[in-house]
Amino acid sequence: MAKQAPVVGSKNVTGENYQGSAAKVYFTRKLDAEHLIKLYKLINENIFGKVAIKLHTGEKHGPNILPRDWVKEFQAQIPNSAIVECNTLYAGDRYTTEGHRETLKVNGWTFCPVDIMDEDDKVVNLPVRDGFHLKEVAMGAHLTDYDSLIVLTHYKGHAMGGFGGSMKNIGIGNASGHLGKAQVHGVDPDNVPDWTQWPDKEYFMELMVDSAKATCDYFGKHIIFINVMRRISVSCDCEGVAAAEPTMKDIGIAVSTDILAVDQACTDMIFAAHDSHDMKERIETRHGLRQLSAMAEKGMGNPQYELIEVE
Repeated sequence: MAKQAPVVGSKNVTGENYQGSAAKVYFTRKLDAEHLIKLYKLINENIFGKVAIKLHTGEKHGPNILPRDWVKEFQAQIPNSAIVECNTLYAGDRYTTEGHRETLKVNGWTFCPVDIMDEDDKVVNLPVRDGFHLKEVAMGAHLTDYDSLIVLTHYKGHAMGGFGGSMKNIGIGNASGHLGKAQVHGVDPDNVPDWTQWPDKEYFMELMVDSAKATCDYFGKHIIFINVMRRISVSCDCEGVAAAEPTMKDIGIAVSTDILAVDQACTDMIFAAHDSHDMKERIETRHGLRQLSAMAEKGMGNPQYELIEVE
């Protein structure tokens, strides 16, 4: 049975009443591999060929990353697929390819190929058509080896972005660890300051949108988005064992072929939840809703959606 989702976020962000079509966002409250696969099969019509699964594999021993057994079952359903990642701009467990490989082993990402797309420091420059600030973004060079992209995201908070949904997963995650991520964070790649000095708020959200748009435009209709709203900490999985313990209940899994609709729907569910004070404060203080309005301004998706609940 289809029902309209709350539109807390879209009213606050856009200030408009939308008419016309609505994107489809499929949603389940059931959090397990079976339902992850079930929802994937509702939107995978255009996934073909060599398939990249963009996953945030996390810093060592992170308590909130997606369960490895779920992802193992999910990946096994997708022929010719691999998890893809890039190295990081900050000096953590995934800063170098060597350290990244060790972290993957520690965190249990050993059941399928994991392609560190910038492992040899090579990049591919994807154009940003009608971007806010960037003309191109340096992505991990292997990104263009793939025919299709599945964006499998742990929806959670983020220290700079407010929240990390599908857009953040590819906007930051596909950018190469040095040059690309410096571009997306608005810093000089040859003189990267401490992360506390990186630009934030609206400017940062718009840079992320530019980068995500480059990936979405490249893959066209051969890209889909899955947000898992489980262990919703205010902290990103890049914080590892330092991540804050979640203070709100798990919500479920949302999937769509529309990047804006799926991030909008999940953010609306956060704002509608009675126990989401900490997450709402994290999003609002970082001006994270700009992620959504910026995607809407660049025509990356539909902020109006139909939430279709699946048992």
